[in-house]
Amino acid sequence: MAECQAQNKAKLISETRRRFEAEYVTDKPDKYDPRDVKRLQQDDNWVESYLLWRHDVVDETLKMLDESFQWRKEMAVNDLTEYSIPRWLLEIGGIYLHGYDKEGNKLLWIRVKYHVKDHKTILDKKKLIAFWLERYAKRENGKPITVMFDLSETGINSIDMDFVRFIINCFKIYYPKYLSKIVIFDMPWIMNAAFRIVKSWLGPEAVSLLKFTSKNEVQDYVSVEYLPPHMGGTDPFKYSYPPLVDDDFQTPLCENGPIASEDEASSKEDIESDGKDTLETISNEEQTSLLKKINLSEPTSKAEENEKVDSKIKAFKKPLSVFKGPLLHISPAEELYFGSAESGEKKTLIVLTNVTKNVVAFKVRTTAPEKYRVKPSNSSCDPGASVDIVVSPHGGLTVSAQDRFLIMAAEMEQSSGTGPAELTQFWKEVPRNKVMEHRLRCHIVENSKPNTLTLKDGAFNMSDKTSEDMCLQFANSRRESDCSPP
Repeated sequence: MAECQAQNKAKLISETRRRFEAEYVTDKPDKYDPRDVKRLQQDDNWVESYLLWRHDVVDETLKMLDESFQWRKEMAVNDLTEYSIPRWLLEIGGIYLHGYDKEGNKLLWIRVKYHVKDHKTILDKKKLIAFWLERYAKRENGKPITVMFDLSETGINSIDMDFVRFIINCFKIYYPKYLSKIVIFDMPWIMNAAFRIVKSWLGPEAVSLLKFTSKNEVQDYVSVEYLPPHMGGTDPFKYSYPPLVDDDFQTPLCENGPIASEDEASSKEDIESDGKDTLETISNEEQTSLLKKINLSEPTSKAEENEKVDSKIKAFKKPLSVFKGPLLHISPAEELYFGSAESGEKKTLIVLTNVTKNVVAFKVRTTAPEKYRVKPSNSSCDPGASVDIVVSPHGGLTVSAQDRFLIMAAEMEQSSGTGPAELTQFWKEVPRNKVMEHRLRCHIVENSKPNTLTLKDGAFNMSDKTSEDMCLQFANSRRESDCSPP
């Protein structure tokens, strides 16, 4: 059944591409931006998003593509940057990306009180909307977005139906499949008639996406940590420009991995809170550190210790989905899986593989730096080598689907060093257009087998174990997990 659906979808995508090229592009090649035409031929997800919005009716999809592509060329969407927008418009903070809703969708804030109807500035405001949506779409291909229409402190001068209609069209025509919902906060009664018109623009299928809220209801859709105080939230965020604020990624705990004293401190903390030892990481250096703490029956060299643990632990890795970037292959491709609170929080792995001929510097950032320990989070990877990054919840805090991780990577020159000082200087100097970025979401597994390798707290009791016992216990732990019912 699934295979048949996939085949039908592939046929529809192929037909859409063929007919659009033959019926729309051939006679008027200058009608569209050639970059959009090229992308249409290469990006299945993009074609599918238009088909989905038109219920797989190819004729309607072609009309939608035609209108969307003409608009993209007219607005020069592919060339929009922050420098295309008047600085005052960015500084005022009327439109920006920040935070997530309870389903993990990014929030696009529209602070209506900062908008004054003015035909002289309306084009720039439309460009600002297009800039944010295109920026988001390129980074989060196909992932929905929630629009937060904040109407608090709004007067009659802020009502601009042309601008509202443009925003609606962005999601109906120009960015199909991206709209999760529109949360309208604190709408004045004077705007009731206006939003009846908005409902007619959305159409019957999309009307259900409108959520009218007050301070009491808005928390049904967005948790307090991402709501400002005037909405009853606790988010301390205050908009400012420059720089652009959209990702909210910050450096996590243990940026460069803990030194020995930090390891001891964290072990003490874990013992006091859980009464258990935990495996904080499986990097080569820390495997050696762990083994030194174990009473070995026979002395072995550092290289032998590393090789033994490295080979045995890697033997238990499960195949992961892979994002194939130009510098790094990243596993998993989209989501990090953590255990539920009932089963005990679990650590999880990000595996980076360098596919270049040069050393690649990388760093990891997160939207919730206080929640996670990431080891290592600022390091490098040799050509053809792989690096395991361990991500673990910290201090009893709960993993949330709203949390995100950002992997940043850039090639280093052969003469560059890879120590902490060299890496710090490298990231200060590397051009932005040379940096590869990839984002990962968090997913909580409820009583099911995760799709990524997770390391369970308390799976080890290393006080009287040999290195062989440790690996055998790890194997048993994995077998129990693999045999658990789906």
